[in-house]
Amino acid sequence: MTGDIVNLRRRRKRKARDLSRAEADENVARHGQARSVRSLREAQAELEAKRLDGHRRADAGRDADEPE
Repeated sequence: MTGDIVNLRRRRKRKARDLSRAEADENVARHGQARSVRSLREAQAELEAKRLDGHRRADAGRDADEPE
């Protein structure tokens, strides 16, 4: 009965790396993005919304079935 040879030092280091990755993922989920990235995305979304509103037709609120 021979099993696989396991290097305990490597196993311990791999476990520590996995734990630190899990902690890092949790921190990213908890704290989100950097302020500069977040503000850039908000500015881009605002610009896109303004562009979309600029291309909107004046009679977009009316239904096609309603008479003028």
